[in-house]
Amino acid sequence: MRILVATDAWHPQVNGVVRTLTMMAEAAKGFGVDVSFLTPESFRTVGLPSYADLRVAIPSRRKIARLIDEARPDNIHIATEGPIGFSARAYCRRRNIPFTTSFHTRFPEYISARFPIPESWVWAGLRRFHGASSAVMAATPALASELRDRGFRNVVLWPRGVDANLFHPRQVDLGKPKPIFLSVGRVAVEKNLEAFLDLDLPGTKVVVGDGPARAALEAKYPEALFTGALQGEALAVAYASADVFVFPSKTDTYGLVLLEALASGVPVAAFPVTGPKDVIGASPVGVLSDDLRQACLKSLEISPQDCLSFAAGHTWEASARAFVSNISHVRAEIAARAPSAAKHPRFAA
Repeated sequence: MRILVATDAWHPQVNGVVRTLTMMAEAAKGFGVDVSFLTPESFRTVGLPSYADLRVAIPSRRKIARLIDEARPDNIHIATEGPIGFSARAYCRRRNIPFTTSFHTRFPEYISARFPIPESWVWAGLRRFHGASSAVMAATPALASELRDRGFRNVVLWPRGVDANLFHPRQVDLGKPKPIFLSVGRVAVEKNLEAFLDLDLPGTKVVVGDGPARAALEAKYPEALFTGALQGEALAVAYASADVFVFPSKTDTYGLVLLEALASGVPVAAFPVTGPKDVIGASPVGVLSDDLRQACLKSLEISPQDCLSFAAGHTWEASARAFVSNISHVRAEIAARAPSAAKHPRFAA
């Protein structure tokens, strides 16, 4: 099976969407599925306002069509609601080709935090975008339920995984006062980092990541250590150096970093919101509380072994199989309703 994923989020961006797509594709190879990508690398890009380091593609209708035709996919999946996602959606709609989508980012909250645009307007646009999809993939049951409540149709689950070969415990000494409280992610207003950095905690606060708010936060919190963006082994070492992973965001749909921390034997302190609640639930691997300071301090008492055991149940192979299964199920349903569709040379689901 050949699956083409259209995505506006791609390297050199460092975020959960890019890691999810690349790890899923690598795992899918193991059971004979070829996942290729339609990304900004094929187009001219421009920087986003207030996010100059995040660049978006300017795709042409003709080039999108040519690249998809050349890929000759059996299935098309649209991962993001950006220019490439909209262009791939338009291609499929013009040709009456079914496609699937996934919901990764809570744009209504992000956009409303920067511009005077009501969240309800953004949700309406997202419903329209995903409304033509044969299946909308959501990372957690709570997110899937929320999307259904908001009027999204055909919502299915696509869980996430973690690379335990990269993220695992090891002896690391940062040379800073302990305990180490770590946060990893984009340094931007929607990540709510000030809720972490304002806390009165012992030891050292470490922030791994980059973004438009970094300079201002470094100036405001000189006692914290800001490392900038890290990847691969350097990122894994940063996780292993921590005693508690602090996740102050209230808007993430999942929080892949939570699994990466747990696989490193590091417990989680977070607010009791969608994302942390879905990943951790009632498992004894973190503390979810509206009092984030108390959550941080109580997390110091959690067993690293419990964190490792929990993370072991989340693999990228299982994630990739769920992704492919969703697509195969949609394809089978469409073929059952209209057998001639399955013989269409550009059939996708």
